[in-house]
Amino acid sequence: MGYVALGIRALLGAVFLASSIGKVTGRGAFGRFVSSVGDMRVVPRHRARAVARTVVCAEFVVWPALMAPVPAVAVAGFAVAAGLLVAFAAGIALSTRRGARTPCRCFGVSASPLGPRHIVRNLVLTALAVIGAAATLLDSGAAGPAGPGGAVVAVSGGLLLGALVAVLDDVLDLFRPVDRASGPARGR
Repeated sequence: MGYVALGIRALLGAVFLASSIGKVTGRGAFGRFVSSVGDMRVVPRHRARAVARTVVCAEFVVWPALMAPVPAVAVAGFAVAAGLLVAFAAGIALSTRRGARTPCRCFGVSASPLGPRHIVRNLVLTALAVIGAAATLLDSGAAGPAGPGGAVVAVSGGLLLGALVAVLDDVLDLFRPVDRASGPARGR
């Protein structure tokens, strides 16, 4: 398996691990995700719970598949990831077009409203899933495995980037201007 495929597997695996765990861990996490699905106004509100369950189950399939040492299983993981990411990007685009300002519960806790940056993030991740699947298929016939040093670098880099994607909303919020009207009172 090549280093590119290995790094992308780690990146997307980390993203889907954080996403799936974040939606079900903690009191009320899944309920908040269900509410955000309903608030997106992409599916009828009475279907929000079923859609949320399907999303979480599919996300829980992706990261173990990407970890599998069998190239065909990893390619299937990439395919499911790409399908989910395209659906997420389309759902967010439709939701924002309709004026919904629901928070991104992509990783469970963010209060940042869905917007263009989430669409771009999902499309970039989709492209990486396609590249990862192609690299896995091309590398499955390669003569030998990746060297241990290169594999450690590829996996570490992928995990680091995946963690960054998972906290990207929080990082970007650090650079958002402070609303003075809701800030602490000055001079009192």
